Amino acid sequence: MERGVMLAVCLLCWSCSVCVVTAIKRADMFPYGTLSGDLILAEGDDETSRVLSLPKPLYFYGSLFSQLYVATNGIISGQDLPMEKQYVDDGFPTDFPVVAPFLADIDTSGGRGQIYYRVTETPSVLNRVEVHRGFPDAKFTPTHVVVATWENVAAYEEQTRTAGPSNKVNTFQAVIGYDETDSYVLFLYPEDGLNYFGTRPKESYNVEIELPARVGFSRGEVTYLIFSRTEGPHYSVTSDEQSVKNLYQVGNTGIPGVWLFHTGNRYSFDNIVPASIGGLLDTPPTGGHGLSLVPLEVVDVYPSHRNEHPHSPGGHVVSVEGDDVDFDTGGKRQTICVCVFQQQCSQNAFCSDYATGFCCHCRPGFYGNGRHCLPEGAPQRVSGKVSGTVTVGSTPVELNNIDLHAYIVVGDGRAYTAISQVPEPVGWALMPLAPIGELFGWLFALELPNSQAGFKITGAEFTRHAEVIFYPGNQRLSIVQTGHGLDDHNHLTVDTVVSGNVPFLPPGAEVTMDPFKETYQYYPSVATSSSVREFSVVSAERGSESFSFQLKQNITYRDCRHDNRAAVLETLQITMERVFVMYVKEERILRYAITNKISPVRVDPTGPELVNPCYAGNHDCDTTAQCIPLEGQVFQCQCATGYRGDGHNCYDINECDEGLSSCGAHSQCVNLPGSHRCQCQSGYEFGFDGRTCVDIDECSSTPCHISARCINGLGSFLCQCQPGFYGDGFYCSQTEVRPRSQCEQHRDRLQSGMEQGGPPSPGAFIPQCDSDGRYQPLQCHGSTGHCWCVDFRGQERTGTRTPPGTAPKDCDRPVRPKTHCEHHRDSVQTTSPGGYPIVGAHVPQCDANGQYTPLQCHGSTGHCWCVDGNGQERAGTRTPPGTTPTDCDKPERPKTHCEHHRDRVQTTSPDGYPVVGAYVPQCDANGQYRSLQCHGSTGHCWCVDGRGQERAGTRTPPGTPSVDCDRPERPKTHCEHHRDSVQTTSPEGYSIVGAYVPQCDANGQYTPLQCHGSTGHCWCVDSRGQERAGTRTPPGTQRKDCDRPERPKTHCEHHRHRAQTISPEGYPIVGAYVPQCDADGQYLPLQCHSSTGHCWCVDKRGQERTGTRTLHGTQPKDCDRPVPVAPTQRPESVCERWRTSLIEHYGGKPDAQQYVPQCEPDGQFSPVQCYGETTYCWCVDQDGREVPGTRSHDVVKPACLPSVAPPTVRPLPRPDVTPPTNTDITLLYAQGQKIGALPLNGTRLDATRSKTLLTLHGSIVVGIAYDCKENQVYWTDLSARTINRASMATGAEPEILINTNLVSPEGLAVDVKRRLMFWVDSNPDIIESANLDGSGRRTLFDTDLVNPRAIIVVSSTGTLYWTDWNREAPKIESSSVDGQNRRVVVSDGIGLPNALTYDSSSGQVCWADAGTKRLECVSPDGSGRRVVHPSLNYPFSMVYYRNHFYYSDWRRDGVIAVNKDSSQITDEYLPDQRSHLYGIAIATTHCLSGMCVVKVSRELPDLPPQRCRGSG
Repeated sequence: MERGVMLAVCLLCWSCSVCVVTAIKRADMFPYGTLSGDLILAEGDDETSRVLSLPKPLYFYGSLFSQLYVATNGIISGQDLPMEKQYVDDGFPTDFPVVAPFLADIDTSGGRGQIYYRVTETPSVLNRVEVHRGFPDAKFTPTHVVVATWENVAAYEEQTRTAGPSNKVNTFQAVIGYDETDSYVLFLYPEDGLNYFGTRPKESYNVEIELPARVGFSRGEVTYLIFSRTEGPHYSVTSDEQSVKNLYQVGNTGIPGVWLFHTGNRYSFDNIVPASIGGLLDTPPTGGHGLSLVPLEVVDVYPSHRNEHPHSPGGHVVSVEGDDVDFDTGGKRQTICVCVFQQQCSQNAFCSDYATGFCCHCRPGFYGNGRHCLPEGAPQRVSGKVSGTVTVGSTPVELNNIDLHAYIVVGDGRAYTAISQVPEPVGWALMPLAPIGELFGWLFALELPNSQAGFKITGAEFTRHAEVIFYPGNQRLSIVQTGHGLDDHNHLTVDTVVSGNVPFLPPGAEVTMDPFKETYQYYPSVATSSSVREFSVVSAERGSESFSFQLKQNITYRDCRHDNRAAVLETLQITMERVFVMYVKEERILRYAITNKISPVRVDPTGPELVNPCYAGNHDCDTTAQCIPLEGQVFQCQCATGYRGDGHNCYDINECDEGLSSCGAHSQCVNLPGSHRCQCQSGYEFGFDGRTCVDIDECSSTPCHISARCINGLGSFLCQCQPGFYGDGFYCSQTEVRPRSQCEQHRDRLQSGMEQGGPPSPGAFIPQCDSDGRYQPLQCHGSTGHCWCVDFRGQERTGTRTPPGTAPKDCDRPVRPKTHCEHHRDSVQTTSPGGYPIVGAHVPQCDANGQYTPLQCHGSTGHCWCVDGNGQERAGTRTPPGTTPTDCDKPERPKTHCEHHRDRVQTTSPDGYPVVGAYVPQCDANGQYRSLQCHGSTGHCWCVDGRGQERAGTRTPPGTPSVDCDRPERPKTHCEHHRDSVQTTSPEGYSIVGAYVPQCDANGQYTPLQCHGSTGHCWCVDSRGQERAGTRTPPGTQRKDCDRPERPKTHCEHHRHRAQTISPEGYPIVGAYVPQCDADGQYLPLQCHSSTGHCWCVDKRGQERTGTRTLHGTQPKDCDRPVPVAPTQRPESVCERWRTSLIEHYGGKPDAQQYVPQCEPDGQFSPVQCYGETTYCWCVDQDGREVPGTRSHDVVKPACLPSVAPPTVRPLPRPDVTPPTNTDITLLYAQGQKIGALPLNGTRLDATRSKTLLTLHGSIVVGIAYDCKENQVYWTDLSARTINRASMATGAEPEILINTNLVSPEGLAVDVKRRLMFWVDSNPDIIESANLDGSGRRTLFDTDLVNPRAIIVVSSTGTLYWTDWNREAPKIESSSVDGQNRRVVVSDGIGLPNALTYDSSSGQVCWADAGTKRLECVSPDGSGRRVVHPSLNYPFSMVYYRNHFYYSDWRRDGVIAVNKDSSQITDEYLPDQRSHLYGIAIATTHCLSGMCVVKVSRELPDLPPQRCRGSG
């Protein structure tokens, strides 16, 4: 029997054991070669076959393809391929449809292999494609087969890397069988067919890395809403090198090397389905992710022998046994603890000695397990990575080290967790997995009496194993979270690995979880819990559904059992009061928000005995403060350790500046929020205790010459030539004339004028050297008479300089370290080049011991004041010149909060006086707020409480009697807080006109019926003030009875509520569709759009019934009558939908010259398209895109072929470019939660030096602009609804400029000349402007805008340009910067104008269109329009520089460069983190013409601040 026949028999009867003993041979593959009728692909590194036209089209996924292309790199596609650089090194999904038996960088140049392909109807081949064993229910008989074979093909290799090409070659085959409804694919890998398993990226920059081959399928991008595209489904067979090796060793058919998949269906197809037959050799891949839980039967985790320490996986000792240390202590065990084992404790902990060993305990003001201690009350941050494989339904999705960040407000137990870059199918499915974020809630929960949060037990090193079982589907998911400790910023580092299966959730679904309680059981070194949770899923497809899951978890950690103090309670209860989950599809971010309280079991956190605001979490303490409960509802706010303030407003203490650090000698203090850390100075390192800096013995590394000896010193060393040798110690020789020393070289250079490039300057300092060439310890300046001591390198020793006429310092006497005052003084004194104080600057006065003198006076202004030990001015002690200074020896009481508040206002001007018109708080003699406060400028008066907060209802205008502020006040309720927050939002304390003000009853509770004073709408609310669904009534209608019980919201009411709460005020956005529900909350059968006038029928789920939509002005359908559906009815095509939309836009009667798409009877685009009845015609492809070069004005229409393949314009090969020596141009780009910086070398993108400029957690940065005068970057934040800026100097903090009345801020532009900024808000559809500091805000345009997107300003001409993304009538407009002379620049032939820029060389406005895919330019008067590039991917934002356009691309998730002259793509940058790039701006060396020059740093990301000179 021939091997090919044998394979056919095996495919027919996979249960035959004879056929699965060995892997298939090459003879078992489908016949291939020229004798079989195959075509041969041309040799090369990146070749694509000619069109392989199919006799009958095939279904791939759910789409129809009538032609295929075979490519060198191991793939088959349904469309012509882009250049390999755009896909060969990327994982799935691809942008285009792909069948990939072995996607890698393959090269057949020089006869290294052949690639064959054909489509056939030969019966002998058709009969070999048999699928019923793997798919028993399939009714499939193939009518056509496509066979593609890669025989002995080699991997691409760089010529410079090896002496000759490798002899490793691969052979494999892909077979596509299909009929009129289904398609199936076979991958075949013969026994010796795979000899390499991946290829090396071409641009790996000499990094030895190999990318495993990708095997699987990808649908590519799919179109929705005519012009928009989104990522399609995909399926991967391999994930790493081992899985590639398994391809010929195993299979899913029972035959090693044979893999079968169902790949398409005419009617419904979600994703690839693999065959399910195993067979004797079909072994599962190794390294599965099973869940290994610690047994719930707790055992003693310590060994029985005292001399065997329990160790963590990292080898850190958990406890310390005293008997194991053989020191002669004289009975002083505590000395051993502190001196030997203290390094195992946190720097904020102490070591205690017990009978059996030592334990660490956090110092007062800190909490933790002693090994890790954090400041009490301070918020905590967590960062880490998430990885693993999650199977959603039947689709495995790999999570490859995506970012996790968490923020916990410890004062009230709120834990926020965000996981970024989560692929869409997994993002929806993981929404119920709140347990991922629950770990952080347990670690830092709000503690009720007799309980403690998890971090006090585990510290920052632990392992959590959790298993989740979903019902009713029994899917299982494993979660392993490992705490790795605290980083340098005291942030907790936790990595998460998830693996297993989760149920599929429909896109757009909403998940809600009710509050619940969970009991934790505590044992030595382990805490366990088990619970069952319920959650509901609401989706448009399925309505409301209920599910549940069971959670089992163990948390293991290291404890110290030598401490016999009260142990942890055996059981504690955690209450999760509020659980919020959300997946943001646009940014692929998964969010969990949970409020956590921990208490003894059976304690009700909401019970009457726990009404204190500290336990309820509704206190008003600062997020960096502790809430301390007192009697009843009384509480006290106390700033967290490391913070200072009144508890309601806390500020970080700079322990370094205030001399409060624990850093010892030879160390440097680095301030952190709430804390600090110590780092050793140069020449020192931490000693055994991990805290004391000890000298590094540099001599141990023999740095000196072999003929020299090394002398170690504190923080340095000295090399000295041996007797008979001459030199500086680093080089010694026996020559009579010794080499010049460093001092002599320094002296001679100055004397010869070499350092100045000419003769020496008169009066210049010349160093003095001794007979051995060393610097003399005492150096004096011959001209000025100053003297000072230097070290062996000639560096001045601080504090030793003396003026002329005074005795020089004794330079042989050891120098004491500089004090804070001397550092302060010297930093002022050495700011001028000559080392003298700057005229007019205040120079601190220090006493003989280097301490601040209590009385400080300003030598220029004559002001005097008292200071504390840290040099900080004591409030109320400043006196003007000519008056008696304050007695600074008189004791000072600490400043109160009122005095701090008052002094902050009084010292805001340069001279220390209050700003005119500013409110200055009034304090009594004891520093407390006076109960009655009055504004000196406006005359308003009001009462305040002890914290200075205004008491509601006490404000009186000028000229009216003031309120009696000594009358007792009851605490404000939630309603009153809400009401007063609205009423005090304006500077004068009045409610904003048109704003909704809640109504409260006499007891401060919300009145059940609330009405809006401006709009007249009324609605019912619950006790928390939340609107009850279905109760809103418009003005003039009967109001609801709010005392009637409320029924649960229906799906329709949920839908309507979402539409009604898009805007901040709770009303639907103008033009948005709002569903109509009946009295029972069900969808009305007839739904109408109030803006467009369209009406249609819906089913009970609110889904539109096909064929029922009617246009404005026509009779709506009778929705109670069944809609007849023709058996052959097909959905409306893209061409037909576009045609209908444009006809509506033209008012139903298009003119003879207006364009209306021409469609074929089957709904496809007609090959020839024309403007109305004119002869202006062109050819289009199957997607309606114009084929370049086919436009014709002739009477004879162009000859167009149907279903022309989409044109592909490939970039030219990368030219050799020699980058300039200096890089001073940088592109700034917005990417979700960060702003990146990408330098240019000439016009090339320098990816090697790209950096993250700003990380903005929780933000969605969209618009971005750059101010070259002040070196500042501006951006819009879609998430926070703000406009912000930040200096690009080191350590600069972002500044919020505008945070009110923004809904969807997108495009942003900065006018450097006029110091203005402009932005578009695409939700209310307005364009606004403001000064660069956010003041002077005004609306420029709020009419005739539908969806404004991009905006630019041309400072030289004072002109604004913007795009309007109106799908029905897109346009580009312009005006002057003051809003005058508005006009339309372009309105025809554009689709979705996303990006906009200005070509300064030609004076043209240029745009990139995500609809037409074109980059075009036009003169401001509308003339000279031309196409620069005809086929972009998906542009979003664009800038122009030196004959190049740079645009951010949503399909490539990168920055693309286009040459204006050649119209070719010349470069591309793809960030490591793949997500959409939004705005792009250019930070250039030149501001606008005639302005200023600003240099941009060549060391990103820190771009130092620059200032303009001259007229700018």
